[in-house]
Amino acid sequence: MYEITVLSDFSGAHRLRYLHGKCEELHGHNWKIEVSVASSRLNREGIVIDFTVLKQKVEKVLKTLDHTFLNDLPYFSGVEPSSENIAKYIFDQLKKELKGHAAHLKKVSAWESDTSCATYFGGKE
Repeated sequence: MYEITVLSDFSGAHRLRYLHGKCEELHGHNWKIEVSVASSRLNREGIVIDFTVLKQKVEKVLKTLDHTFLNDLPYFSGVEPSSENIAKYIFDQLKKELKGHAAHLKKVSAWESDTSCATYFGGKE
């Protein structure tokens, strides 16, 4: 099994509606996003997927989040904009973008600080 990972980032603000404490107040993060895709075989070029292609697809998804108030986005109207749900949102959107590629999306991690991240793997819930 082969796995490749790319890193990207976006800036956004949110407030956690149901978490009692200071995070209920409006605040922002510079999220670092880590995306891993995997394949049991390499394509004819000898790679899982071109890093450039993967980065472009990640950027396309992150553009919808960058410099926004996440709570205002339709996806987060009924879903808490936590790092866990941000990772899931990115995973779900990126999975659509990668349709047709041999590489499958393995995981997305959303780092809200240098020491704290949430990871979504997809699969059965």
